Amino acid sequence: MAHVKETSRPPGPRGHWLMGNIPAYDNDRIGFLRRCHTEYGDVFSYDERTVFVIDPDLTHDVLARTNQDFVTELAPFDTRRDVEQAARQGSSWMSARRTVWPGLNHSASVTADNRTVEILDEVTDSVTGAECDVLPLMRTFTARSISEYCFGPDSTEIPDLLAESLDVTRPFSGTSYQLPAWLPLRRNRRFFRSHRHTIDTLTGIVARRRASGTGATHGDLLSLLLAADPGMPDRAVMSTLRGILMGGHGVPAAALASIVRELARQPRLTADLRAEANGSSGGDARPAARLPLAEAVVKEVLRLYPPVWLMTRTASTATTLGRWSLRPGDDVLLNPYLIHRDPRWWQRPDEFDPTRWLTGRPAPGVAYLPFGAGPRVCVGSALTMRQLTLATSRLAQRFTIESPNAQTADPEFLGRLAPVGLRARFLPVTG
Repeated sequence: MAHVKETSRPPGPRGHWLMGNIPAYDNDRIGFLRRCHTEYGDVFSYDERTVFVIDPDLTHDVLARTNQDFVTELAPFDTRRDVEQAARQGSSWMSARRTVWPGLNHSASVTADNRTVEILDEVTDSVTGAECDVLPLMRTFTARSISEYCFGPDSTEIPDLLAESLDVTRPFSGTSYQLPAWLPLRRNRRFFRSHRHTIDTLTGIVARRRASGTGATHGDLLSLLLAADPGMPDRAVMSTLRGILMGGHGVPAAALASIVRELARQPRLTADLRAEANGSSGGDARPAARLPLAEAVVKEVLRLYPPVWLMTRTASTATTLGRWSLRPGDDVLLNPYLIHRDPRWWQRPDEFDPTRWLTGRPAPGVAYLPFGAGPRVCVGSALTMRQLTLATSRLAQRFTIESPNAQTADPEFLGRLAPVGLRARFLPVTG
């Protein structure tokens, strides 16, 4: 399939004579994609090097061929389209993820239950009763949680690094047109300065832990990687943990903001979750039992509001996408958001209905992609699901959530999909 001779390209809008489709896309990203989907079908061209895909089978095909015919999204400012370097980095990451997997699977993630709940309690206690901005609050929680999971006692500096990384990358998510890295723009200088600071800090932590002779005694992911056989160089350990930190911070924080929005909009659902939490834990502050309703709420939020609403793969060789041809360096953008809301695959696709996950009928597998698929499926998916399920249950158990703008705080299609601007009050449950 990968090297069939084919000359055709998918159809697509022509756009502005100079700027192409950038203005229309940046003005209303999901609206633009919906219009193109209606007019051109499941596969359409955005420009001469970019194709969008809103077909679950083709999406899985691309994800399954990652590391073979495709590489993951290229690094920021990679204007040379260095797919060979990206392929080498992909091969290195696959080796690293095999090493780190035992520390991220379901059995390992269960060991963090108590600490996850403790951190959530500490973060929410700091704003109890006061109106707050939900997304930054959830980012504080997930930054602390994933930092401790990765670095244990050496995690003190890391939440600030994660906050800084989000701050310096946000200006680049607001537009799909990127100026060259060599331009002395303030945002470029801030990005590179922050990147160097992050690398230096994480590398220093790894080196100090190894030099201390206690590298494998703390029970965190850093310990696991330092104890690997064969051994991993410090740079590889740092790079692996950095990738997990970034994914384990932004994705669950965005999902939790959407979860809080639904809990504020649906007090009956919150009451049902509270009853489940109290029943499974006997009122204990550390729920660890299976929570089917809380898990269903998480799955439904990830369906309607997938934080990773757009995934990018780049063709590393001349290949095909269904009946269409691709050249090396062509980008393929896969859209779980629209796939998750397609009536061909889902009943009542725009309705928030957690009970669809409680019927015992499996979801249409190829049409559910909150964590991707294929060889580069999110390595932390089990940990993230566990964390989100516990957090959902605990929030409902402890609080009645009120929000003045839950009905109007729509998701923002920049970076990780989340209801930016959502405000809420976490009111303690009494009695």
